[in-house]
Formats: sequence, structure tokens, C-alpha cells
Amino acid sequence: MLKKKEKTMASTGGNSTTLIARHTEVTGDLHFRGNLVVEGKVKGNISAHSDTDARLQIVDGGTIEGEIRVPNVVVNGNVKGDVHASGHLELASKAMVEGNVHYKLIEMVKGAQVNGSLVSNVEVDTAGETRMLGYNSDEVITDAE
Repeated sequence: MLKKKEKTMASTGGNSTTLIARHTEVTGDLHFRGNLVVEGKVKGNISAHSDTDARLQIVDGGTIEGEIRVPNVVVNGNVKGDVHASGHLELASKAMVEGNVHYKLIEMVKGAQVNGSLVSNVEVDTAGETRMLGYNSDEVITDAE
């Protein structure tokens, strides 16, 4: 019975976490699933599948020099490059972003700094209603009386 449980756990997977520790420097583009925590330095672009719940966390002291394209991002370190968060973006108190920030939902704490533009991925249609980018109003079903 024990072997069966182990096999089930292995096959179901789960969110794995990758750590780039302090005093570690990675040069090159990173593509990941799950969670990525950066305490060190990354020189390159970081991306994750947009259809996943991937999460990037840049802690105090962590640095990224490159573009970020991850659904959920928490920044409390330094980023030199554009940030694209299709889900949730949190800029913590020690966040320093030198680049444009594209977001769907943003949370910005006092002390966070952005040297660039804040670009919302939410549009306002002609009727004054807010809608998400990529939303097709032709797909809306209305009740006909």
C-alpha cells in the first residue's frame, strides 16, 4: 500500500519551487513552471507559461536584468527591464523597477519605486464598461425577450 501512495504522489506532481540563492548569478533566459524565488542575480529574460499559476518572487537583495513575463509576480528587489504580469503583480516596499510595468491587477506598497510607465491590461469599451484585454464582446449572450 505504501508504494501505491508514493506513486500517486509522484504522478500528481504539484507546484515545485526553484531557488536562485544569494551570491548566485545566472546568465541566460529562464523559462519555468511552478514557483521561482530569486535571492541572487539573473541576467536574462524570465518567462513562464501564461496558462499556469506560475509565480515569480524577487526578494530583497535579488536582482533581475531582463524582461519578465510571468502570470504572478512579487517584487521586493531590483528589476531592470519591463515586467508583464497577466495575473497579479505585487510591488513590495523595497521594490525598484526600472522599466515599464504591464499588469492586470496591481498591489503597490508605500516605498515601492517604478521608473517607467504603469500600463493596465484592462480596457474600457465604448459603453464605458471595463473589460479585460482579449475579451471578445461578440461572445456575450444576451436575453432576448
